[in-house]
Amino acid sequence: MDLHVWLDCALSHINFAAVLVFVVVYYVLVTYRKRQKLFANIPPGPKPWPVVGNFGHFLIPPFVRGLLQQPVTNRQNMNAMEYFTDMSKVYGDVFSLFAGTSLMVVLNGYKVLKEALSNHTDVFSDRPDIPTVTIMTKRKGIVFAPYGSVWKKQRKFCHSTLRNFGLGKLSLEPCILQGLDTIKTQLLHLRKHCGSAGMDLAPLVSNAVSNVICSMALGQRFHHDDQEFRTLLNLMARGLEICVNSPAVLINVFPLLYYLPFGVFWELRQVERDITAFLKRIIKTHRETLDPDNPRDLVDMYLLEMLAQQAAGEEDSSFTEDYLFYIIGDLFIAGTDTTTNSVLWILFYMVLYPDIQEKVQEEIDTVIGQHQTPSMNDKGRLPFTEATIMEVQRLTVVVPLAIPHMTSRDTEFCGYTIPKGTVIIPNLWSVHRDPTVWDEPDLFNPTRFLDQEGKLLRKQYFIPFGIGPRVCMGEQLAKMELFLMVTSLLQAFTFSLPKGQSPSPLQGRFGLTWAPSPFTVCVSPRSSR
Repeated sequence: MDLHVWLDCALSHINFAAVLVFVVVYYVLVTYRKRQKLFANIPPGPKPWPVVGNFGHFLIPPFVRGLLQQPVTNRQNMNAMEYFTDMSKVYGDVFSLFAGTSLMVVLNGYKVLKEALSNHTDVFSDRPDIPTVTIMTKRKGIVFAPYGSVWKKQRKFCHSTLRNFGLGKLSLEPCILQGLDTIKTQLLHLRKHCGSAGMDLAPLVSNAVSNVICSMALGQRFHHDDQEFRTLLNLMARGLEICVNSPAVLINVFPLLYYLPFGVFWELRQVERDITAFLKRIIKTHRETLDPDNPRDLVDMYLLEMLAQQAAGEEDSSFTEDYLFYIIGDLFIAGTDTTTNSVLWILFYMVLYPDIQEKVQEEIDTVIGQHQTPSMNDKGRLPFTEATIMEVQRLTVVVPLAIPHMTSRDTEFCGYTIPKGTVIIPNLWSVHRDPTVWDEPDLFNPTRFLDQEGKLLRKQYFIPFGIGPRVCMGEQLAKMELFLMVTSLLQAFTFSLPKGQSPSPLQGRFGLTWAPSPFTVCVSPRSSR
């Protein structure tokens, strides 16, 4: 090759490489300057690591964090809400974390949460796009759908329809009590077989809670031995476990992992397919048997609303069978998992504090007796029982970090600039463990909800269902279920630990909800007095 040709060729490659390097460096610098400008006044927080952000704080031991000049928490094996609460002592009630390169802002304390979620609802009520959730919900339904006109219409319709079918009304009592009769029968049956070994209450409670939702949303109940129904509940529990406590969480970083044909990725898709088939079969049956003059449940009412909007020529209506499918999924999961875990936590605390259990039973015996069925009409006459339920809820907030929110636009908040699209984590746990509003907040003390005359105290800092427009839609239903289940079960039985067995740890298990660690109890029918 001629020397001049070779030099020209080499120089052209050098020039191309130089241009490429220049473009890359320019892009990096511009991106860095944009990020510096964007994050110039964000809330303070621990310094993020490259790529992983602040997730490294959960993966390395405390002494290493000390060497790296990262804040060291004062407790070992902290869960997320305890870690966030601990960080607020260092950085304040509003602080930043990075999930990879994505900004998260954690809100702690009642004053901050109320200011954001109740007083700035238009900014802090949106939902982030979380891949594991988005892939399966398509950002539809009630719980995970974006904040806006479609969500408002769907939520308003569902709430008013569920109220028509008994939500928050005494007419729903028989449905809840029917499930309790089943639990009592099953407890007596299992007691004969389990003996002193104890029994797991979770399947029975989950079945009863789910059937209340089924009655309102689907117009039917399922027998506790119905294999298809048990399979559905197990699938939902397994799906939540995979999404939160397995390698499937990596889908949130690399969404294409969802389509891998093996392991938990394949299992997650199979769980989704099976749940989809069950729920769509129910919708199909409702459509084929729909009687416009006699709607049976929420599904019938929704189908009628669809037909009404189609007749009115609303071609872009959000009321579709597809959207209905995701609403039913939300009701099943949100309505079953949260209330089930709340009931289990209360019974677990009764086992750990037999003196409190006995005091609740004495109040029930005095006010209702041992043979009359408890009713919501009795609630106002059982202040200690209600205070005990509330105290367990305070200590165990079943959704301690709420469902993540997201800012819908750039905003100034508490002196900081929070960019549009920032993930907002409301730390409800921090409100319920705040020593400035609760005396000795880590102690179990139901009397903190009673005044000097023994009457129930309502406290604004008690927010187990959240606050703002995203507050739990099923709050009234959950309160009814908790009261009727706890009073009925403690009226009929005494719960205790199996002889010689140590109690499960109070730390619980953190997933989509805060659940008690698996535990077994001995159940003794109470003798008549």
